[in-house]
Amino acid sequence: MLHKPDTVAQPSEWSIQSQLIHDGLERSSFGETAEAMYLTSGYVYESAEQAEARFKGDDEGFIYSRYGNPTVSLFENRLAALEGTERCVAVSSGMAAMHAALACQLSHGDHIVASKALFGSCLQVITHVLPRYGISFTLVDGTDLEAWQAAITPRTKVFFCETPANPTLALVDIEAVGQIAKAAGISFVVDNAFASPVVQRAAPLGADVITYSATKHIDGQGRCMGGAICCSEEFYTEHLQHYIRHTGPSLSPFNAWTLAKALETLDLRVSRMAENAQRVAEYLEGHSAVNRVCYPGLQSHTQREIAIRQMRNGGTLVAFQVEGGKANAFKMLNALRLIRISNNLGDSKSLITHPATTTHRVLSEEDRWSVGISNCLVRLSVGLEDSEDLKTDLERALSTIS
Repeated sequence: MLHKPDTVAQPSEWSIQSQLIHDGLERSSFGETAEAMYLTSGYVYESAEQAEARFKGDDEGFIYSRYGNPTVSLFENRLAALEGTERCVAVSSGMAAMHAALACQLSHGDHIVASKALFGSCLQVITHVLPRYGISFTLVDGTDLEAWQAAITPRTKVFFCETPANPTLALVDIEAVGQIAKAAGISFVVDNAFASPVVQRAAPLGADVITYSATKHIDGQGRCMGGAICCSEEFYTEHLQHYIRHTGPSLSPFNAWTLAKALETLDLRVSRMAENAQRVAEYLEGHSAVNRVCYPGLQSHTQREIAIRQMRNGGTLVAFQVEGGKANAFKMLNALRLIRISNNLGDSKSLITHPATTTHRVLSEEDRWSVGISNCLVRLSVGLEDSEDLKTDLERALSTIS
């Protein structure tokens, strides 16, 4: 038998950090300190009448773990509180979240406008998967507000962007684009995975729907995959609920439990990682083997004013270009000893990758160059190691191409 949820975390009384530790906790009769994990696929009812009432929506409670689960709900409630939305729906991966957030509200003949600086798989969904169902698209320079306005057609239903962008860290002005979308009656979806909800809260800035790869910063320790969609109660009821229930991108209770526990330390981890990233970016900016550094926390970032307005700090990702093209980029990567080569990001361990040959490999060379993904660009996800150790590792690796 479950007790009532703890009364410790009342949103009007306690800070977000306290809510992330206590919110949504329902203790069983055992009175456990840690959140219980409910590894169950189904639920039983006290009577046939109760089962009928559950399916009609007249009786609160769980029906089937594809529809909802106590552990998954715990994670959803905590992330919704952090993002500042009425609802959160957890799913099996970040791409499941991104696809569901778009597909649930688009139909044959509809049109989507998206920033062209996107993660490779996001681009594939917009430019190849959705068009198979009669949904057209226009890609724009996300930094150009006039381009967003000009791309609107009578059939435009959704704006989509990620900011900072993967991997160039270009920024989209969420508030300004949100105003354009609102004036035209267009739903504005923002992928906030690169920033994380403790660096940037997209909902208060004007996003209608916010998607996350919870695999990244939210777990942040390389353990499990997950995704999340944060939205209003109205969007959930009108679009998302039916789509999620009947397509089944369910998050496992074990992964949900891991992610819910990870939220307790999210702010601590990401804040420290961002401090490290700032120091590393400043170091790289002065290195002779590096010809460009992209990091929102640097004064040299071309969109620094936007970063100050909508981001709490520069985040955990640093993109930089080395001298000498792909050969030297590979030489530098292979010389690293502490920082490891991986296409993942937002981890407590520092990870680095060469986007042109990994995360954005499927794009044509022309498309990669159009958004600033050159063969000499590398993307560094800064972790929790000592920043001096990270700089020492980078110095040794960069010296091989100096």
